[in-house]
Amino acid sequence: MTTLTQRRKARIDDLAAGHSLGAQAWRRLRRDPVAITGAVLVGLFVIVAVLAPLLAPHPAAQSFPELQQDLRPGSVPGPQPGFPLGSDQLGRDFFSRMILAAQQTLLVGVLATLIGLAVGMVIGAVAGAFGGWVDTVLMRVTDVLLSVPSLLLAISIAALAARPSQTTVIIAVSIVSVPIFARLLRGSMLAQRESDHVVAATALGVRRRAVVLRHMLPNAIGPVIVQATLTLATSILDAAALSFLGLGDADPARAEWGLMLAQAQTYLDVRPALAVYPAIAIIVVALGFTLLGESLREALDPKGRR
Repeated sequence: MTTLTQRRKARIDDLAAGHSLGAQAWRRLRRDPVAITGAVLVGLFVIVAVLAPLLAPHPAAQSFPELQQDLRPGSVPGPQPGFPLGSDQLGRDFFSRMILAAQQTLLVGVLATLIGLAVGMVIGAVAGAFGGWVDTVLMRVTDVLLSVPSLLLAISIAALAARPSQTTVIIAVSIVSVPIFARLLRGSMLAQRESDHVVAATALGVRRRAVVLRHMLPNAIGPVIVQATLTLATSILDAAALSFLGLGDADPARAEWGLMLAQAQTYLDVRPALAVYPAIAIIVVALGFTLLGESLREALDPKGRR
């Protein structure tokens, strides 16, 4: 009850002070422990991924004699001096591979999300701006894509490639996110078509393209950007799943959490840590983006304010 009263008082103070929607959202995010937790997790992940070449003490593909000499069919060396997480199944520094894998995960997730966002925005903007048969055709195509489970669709697209690679993973994951962005932007564009400023601009004889680009699209893009944060978490999970299933980059020298998780299945009874660490990393990163995205959506949604 006290929390609800404080939120109402904060909202009244914001309105009285004439704060903008962005300023009000920022104030709510700073007070939201869920948003702070998500931001911390995302921030740590980005820092580790960007600085991975500097933080990793050893190259991902390098094997070490001191680790290889203890490798046995039923034994994988654990933590020891100079190797805090021990060895992987080939005598490589597992700690370095975990750090370098963060960079690959961020690269795949961001590129897949940006490509899906760009294509989805084009489809959604065209459908929402023109309507009619153009809207009908484009939305029926997106409905077909949405009718297939995202992971199954990504697997089907990745399986069409003659040779699995990191590029095929990015393309497959990005296609999965296209209908999500297209549907969301199209709905926002349709809502903007009936707004007063769009009707006024149309009545004044402003060209249709100018109305769409200057009045409709800038006001409709906000929810799409917030959705991109949530989709980034899904993209990371889908990319890891494709690599786990053998549809990602097959290069054993490249460190990637999904591939590391797949390679560890043979050694679960010998050294389960080889699977536990990549799994925890994937879960924590996806959780961080999900918490941050949900908090952004609640902070920017006028209907969700208390």
